[in-house]
Amino acid sequence: MPTLNWIGKEAVIRHHKEVPFRLLETDEKLSHRDEDGGNLIVQGDNLHALKALLPRYAGKVKCIYIDPPYNTGKEGWVYNDNVNSPEIRQWLEKTVGKEGEDLSRHDKWLCMMYPRLVLLKEFLSEDGAIFVSIDDNELQSLIFLLTELFSTKNYLATFAWKTDGNFDNQAKIKVNHEYIVAFARNSDRFEHPPVVDPSIPDSSKLKRPEIRNTIVKNGPKNPISNIRLPAGFPAGFAEGELSEAEGDWPKFSGRAQIEEGTLSTEVVLSSGWSSKRLLEKFIENKFNPIRDSKNQETRFELMQSGTIEIVKVRDKPSHVVSTLGGFSSTQNMSARLKAMGISFDYPKPVELIQYLISMMGEECLVLDSFAGSGTTGQAVLKQNAEDGGNRKFILVEMDEGISRDITAERVRRAAKGYTTPKGKSVEGLGGGFSYCRLSEEPLFDEFGAIREDVTFAQLAEFVWFAETGTGYTGKGDSPLLGVHGGRAVYLLFNGILGDRRPNGGNILTKPILDELPAHDGNRIIYAAASRLGEATLQRERITFKQTPYAIEV
Repeated sequence: MPTLNWIGKEAVIRHHKEVPFRLLETDEKLSHRDEDGGNLIVQGDNLHALKALLPRYAGKVKCIYIDPPYNTGKEGWVYNDNVNSPEIRQWLEKTVGKEGEDLSRHDKWLCMMYPRLVLLKEFLSEDGAIFVSIDDNELQSLIFLLTELFSTKNYLATFAWKTDGNFDNQAKIKVNHEYIVAFARNSDRFEHPPVVDPSIPDSSKLKRPEIRNTIVKNGPKNPISNIRLPAGFPAGFAEGELSEAEGDWPKFSGRAQIEEGTLSTEVVLSSGWSSKRLLEKFIENKFNPIRDSKNQETRFELMQSGTIEIVKVRDKPSHVVSTLGGFSSTQNMSARLKAMGISFDYPKPVELIQYLISMMGEECLVLDSFAGSGTTGQAVLKQNAEDGGNRKFILVEMDEGISRDITAERVRRAAKGYTTPKGKSVEGLGGGFSYCRLSEEPLFDEFGAIREDVTFAQLAEFVWFAETGTGYTGKGDSPLLGVHGGRAVYLLFNGILGDRRPNGGNILTKPILDELPAHDGNRIIYAAASRLGEATLQRERITFKQTPYAIEV
């Protein structure tokens, strides 16, 4: 498989491991609480924020949408990572090229994106997918990066979004499209999206509740054979008689009488068939619906023309095409934001993001680590309001002013409602969010010790993630954090057992071991120290790991 190389790649391949873990600190004044909870807006550099979120959300995000810098050469550059590389340090002392082709800015973009995409992949569930907006400047580089991280097998599509707004009239060729590159975590687990392209008219058969097709099919691949239809076989009409027409298929002899919507006597039909085995299973099942290879509910009906039709119930209509149109424009979205009292340049249309997240079903966690004005948050709330879904969002925005005054304020107004400058009242979509910042100090100090103000529940997330590689969903109120792969994971910290000595119950001793919740199997116990001998540990099937040194995430 071809890979992409660039100046500085070696310096950033493992850069995400050097980023320190930080804690999330909630600001109640900027939060907008609701009963369900679960939505987050995080202010901070997204590389640090993603590292802080991993212990809780690894493997639990079904949909990632990001709109990173397009690297047009006209943007300000705010994602200046402190990577320990002479080449990158040299770049960070310069301003990104504003005109012409400055190759260093392309290398710099790749160095910025790589560690973030590495972390983002860790958030995706096995049936999840990532969608990345981009334009021609870095399209090829982005596809190479994602292919390297996700593999060619998991490539889904490169959507072409036809932007409906203004474009450069001075250009020799007017570019009126952007791209959205989509990869699955595991393409085998990615289901057919339960949506139909919005440009499809309501009259289309794609929007009908049933799919009907004849199974009469003659040709070299469908040799002539007989099908015996017993009395009682269902028909697509109430009363009547079939009569064989000269030259038509299928052929049958005698009278085929239909009474009360079923065949009154047995009849043998001769033709080529496209779904003969499925039809035979339907007959064997006494005309009750069966499931096809795609798990669609399937039945058959005899039609008045003498043909047999296969009828499939369309449980979840799916018709997604790679060209996206009719989703408004960034200019129009800017105007709509102004009606909310929000000013922001080039926001993506809410409807575009709604369509993308609707592909992932009604119950999913959506992550956007380049949140900007908060379009993804509003899209989640709006889609939930329209289809009754239970989606949650996590938004990360680096700029403190944008995060506080635009991202959070926009989502807040969308949730609770607002009044336009013209006095029109707009009803809220419902929902809310917690507003968080990253702790100024990392989880571990410069000597590797755990900060004194860290709570048991906070450390439990990191211990669980270090041991299992998955997000922690427990309450953090018991030394038994959970069982993973048949092994129980325990943490002794901050007197979780009620200060049962020695040293507040943070050291593994025989009396403390006796107090731990039972588990009939292997146990992994994190603690500051152990006073149990090796023989005891083996007899009790315990693997001891010393904190903080063993918390290698």
